[in-house]
Amino acid sequence: MKSEPKPLLDDQLATLQLAYLREHYQALAAQAAAKQMSHVDYLGELVEGEVHRREQRSLQRRVRAARVPVAKSLDCFDWSWPKKINRAQVQNLFRLAFVAEHHNVVFVSNVGLGKTHLMSALALAACERGHCVRFTTAVEIINTLGAAQRLGSFKSMLGKYVRPAVLAIDELGYLPIDKAGGDTLFQVISQRYERGSTLVTTNRIFRRWAEIFNNDSTLTTALLDRLLHHCEVVTIEGKSYRMKDKIDEPDEPPTSSR
Repeated sequence: MKSEPKPLLDDQLATLQLAYLREHYQALAAQAAAKQMSHVDYLGELVEGEVHRREQRSLQRRVRAARVPVAKSLDCFDWSWPKKINRAQVQNLFRLAFVAEHHNVVFVSNVGLGKTHLMSALALAACERGHCVRFTTAVEIINTLGAAQRLGSFKSMLGKYVRPAVLAIDELGYLPIDKAGGDTLFQVISQRYERGSTLVTTNRIFRRWAEIFNNDSTLTTALLDRLLHHCEVVTIEGKSYRMKDKIDEPDEPPTSSR
């Protein structure tokens, strides 16, 4: 005979915020009886379900907080398109050992070669492993902290970029940065030095980074010193994947026919 729900037990489970137990204890009790499971095994299944539910909810919260614009994975990366990429190096990054070591990763390439895809996938992989992640752009950091400076909330806003275990900074080098913006970005990189992992995508090789910061070689050297001290650099070469259907120039000049 099927047992009726117990209002008191339901209320107690709701009070304890054990939503999985509240929703499934009756169905699992019937299965346990049919399988002649012990009380301990029955309780174990309930608790396992509750733990899994909480882990999934926690993951969802981390992903929302990370603000990765588009969900990407390593599995859907087209390895055949870049002319040059160290696949083993990239795949090794997804072990996420660099996060525990507070090391950095910089992806360097021209536009359309998948550096943002790889950084997004790496950021989401870090979320899945329980790390706090924040995805942003270099311009967003500068604009947000600039506004916070004017409002007198710079320190608290700076903490939102310093505290995460992984900070992913997209599009560094696409727009020039003035001295105030450079100083702001330097503070973020400097305070994260050996305290958290910073991921960066850039379209500029390092010897041209001074051009990003209004040819301020002192600032550029100081920033690179902290960013590259413990850093894995991933270089990608080739033509833009987004332009692949519009590129009609052959890799080699055609031979003339006579």
